[in-house]
Amino acid sequence: METLSQHIEHTLLSPVATSDDFERLVEEAIQYQFVGVCVPPYWVKKVRRDIGARPVQLATVVGFPLGYNRSETKTRETEIALTDGATEIDVVMNLSAFKTGVMSWVKGEIAQLAKMCHESHAILKVILEISYLNDEEIVRACKIAQDAGADFVKTSTGFGSSGATEHAVRLMRQTVGEYMGIKASGGIRTKGQALAMIAAGADRIGSSAGTALL
Repeated sequence: METLSQHIEHTLLSPVATSDDFERLVEEAIQYQFVGVCVPPYWVKKVRRDIGARPVQLATVVGFPLGYNRSETKTRETEIALTDGATEIDVVMNLSAFKTGVMSWVKGEIAQLAKMCHESHAILKVILEISYLNDEEIVRACKIAQDAGADFVKTSTGFGSSGATEHAVRLMRQTVGEYMGIKASGGIRTKGQALAMIAAGADRIGSSAGTALL
């Protein structure tokens, strides 16, 4: 269980979660030694205070959940999140631009955010939202994110039409090799599902059911 816990990002992105809910999230992350928590931007500053100096990573989301915000908006969101104390940024790739075929623009946006994160000693995860991509597109999106300097590729927001699959995680791992992180998220609610994603190549498991996975 200790090994599994170090793969889990304890996640709370409910639009009606309260301050008490986020306090509980942090308490559970500390108790179960989760690698990190993932919270909405509004709550980053409070959660940073609650975590304090404890070894729990603090992730938040940018361009969430649809990804087609203007680059200036994503840049500003990232800047604020890093200032508030986020150590990890999960940004939704602009699928609309990707589907249009302007790959150099998509890569440029990711590269800009990766640079910002790395200058703040933070990491960038790129959410692909795989439910809207075929295998060829998943491979292409992974390569773009990798070439742009992102640290992780992530399967899903959890708000799309479906979530993580073993097939997609395995395909992502085959594409990016062993030196880039993969975060599986979306619909992972049991220990068996989590272990299957790790076996397929996931380094992180994003789930709102973190304690149940153990």
